[in-house]
Amino acid sequence: MDDMRQFEAAARQSLLPPAPDAGAASPCFLGVSLFTAAAACLFFLAALSAIYYCCYIAIVSSDKESLLLKLKGRNSGKKKKKNQNNDNDAPPAPPGRGSSWWWSVAETLAFVAANSSGRGFYHFVHARHRRYGPPCFRTALFGRTHVFVSSPDAARSLLAAEPAGFSKRYVRTVADLLGEHSLLCASHAAHRSLRRAVAPLFNARATASFAATFDALTRRLMRDWSTSSSGAAATVVVLDAALEITFEAICDMLVATLPRDARRQLQGDVLAVTRAMLAFPLRLPGTRFHAGIQARRRIMEVLRREIASRRRDGSLRQQRGHNHSSDDMDFLQSLLLRSQQQSDNDEAPLTDEQILDNILTLIIAGQVTTAAAVTWMVKYLADNRDFQQTLRSVQLELAPKHQDSPLTLQHLSSMELAYKAVKESLRMASIVSWFPRVALDDCQVAGFHISKGWIVNVDARSLHYDPTIYENPTTFDPSRFNGGDMKQPYSFLVFGAGGRTCLGMNLAKIMMLIFLHRLVTTFRWEMADEDTSLEKWAMFPRLKNGCPIHLTPI
Repeated sequence: MDDMRQFEAAARQSLLPPAPDAGAASPCFLGVSLFTAAAACLFFLAALSAIYYCCYIAIVSSDKESLLLKLKGRNSGKKKKKNQNNDNDAPPAPPGRGSSWWWSVAETLAFVAANSSGRGFYHFVHARHRRYGPPCFRTALFGRTHVFVSSPDAARSLLAAEPAGFSKRYVRTVADLLGEHSLLCASHAAHRSLRRAVAPLFNARATASFAATFDALTRRLMRDWSTSSSGAAATVVVLDAALEITFEAICDMLVATLPRDARRQLQGDVLAVTRAMLAFPLRLPGTRFHAGIQARRRIMEVLRREIASRRRDGSLRQQRGHNHSSDDMDFLQSLLLRSQQQSDNDEAPLTDEQILDNILTLIIAGQVTTAAAVTWMVKYLADNRDFQQTLRSVQLELAPKHQDSPLTLQHLSSMELAYKAVKESLRMASIVSWFPRVALDDCQVAGFHISKGWIVNVDARSLHYDPTIYENPTTFDPSRFNGGDMKQPYSFLVFGAGGRTCLGMNLAKIMMLIFLHRLVTTFRWEMADEDTSLEKWAMFPRLKNGCPIHLTPI
């Protein structure tokens, strides 16, 4: 709506009539005519976009059936399934509306409206959970039937290493933006191959090196904040700072030699991609999705130039000849070298497209999600000042003798209370709200009938706020993760589960622990703005105001 208003304002400005000359038509008449023409053009464009999107939904919803029969509501196959569901011996369909194209349009518009508001896209899911009740409901989004389930047993059956009859499936917009070879979107067979290629990069030495890099960036940030405070309270925006240092650390790990100007362009384009992931899939200029697609193209161009540069200067051949270990390389170099080694061994080599899609995926997974998690953690601790002070006393005892001494993995492993605060922050924030799987055949989930092609989403956020699993789930309480208080399996899904568990989860925990330790041992803080509305169009929920805090040096 904001984009449309800006477009209309620009159209009015550009169509202002020139100064009249002798014999020219009346300025008033000409202005009214041009305004009418501009309004008609805008109405035509809006109507065309709406028609295009409705047709897109209708076509996608049609699967292999006749679109005409869909429009007339005479799909005999659906009637047959409805009759079967009425049979006492057959499992019922999940509660919720049907899968007709018009309902898909209505639900998608409601979903996008929630995502473009300060309530966030999960408000759409939460409202339907309340309407239909747990553990399951059905809706239709972007032309596909979606089922949301929120039980640990259903999560176990869907997130196992290789669940029979299911494959991973994000909405089309996510797959288009991340790429078909992304670890997040690949089929089971492709995912296993890609995971084998990427997993060795997360070894112990690389993890320790990453921790040292991120700690140095965080210490520099704290020094800058201390300088700006000059003994008095200062105000900083946590999200901006977290995005900056997580991006720098991830870039150093993935593409260390990328020039500074290319990094700045890359950082902005990555945010544009994430903002388009749940937008209308319209590739028209001026739309959010089109901007995301263009940003992806620019990212791919930057990374292709980097690959070409490394091949051109012979760095890959030199490292192969000297038998350098992977600890001496960034991720991109390791993946390129691995691709060459696979080719020499007659194994299927990694293609450039596979490498490019997964570098982008790792940047988003490592930077955007972690920065959002860090921001929520700081907000929760600002709201719980007593726990903040308790944690500060504990962390000061664990801190190195000198404040500027680097933190090691041994230091981090001893931070038990801080780690509980990290886990509780991740539970409450639920950065990844659900995990999607597509049914490859008709089946049952949570006692309900699931048709082939339906997308079943494990609703992690609903599990994390289930009062039968977590007592007082809306209360920030790190003690709920005490060692003796074991939670039900598949009820804590902040990093997924099974064969697709997040590869970088240890890096995320390390970044959150380091940031928390450095902040709590340097400052006291409180919220500078209590507004809890969410940023519009964010794939991962985060505060619209970026979490501004008042800092007081300790």
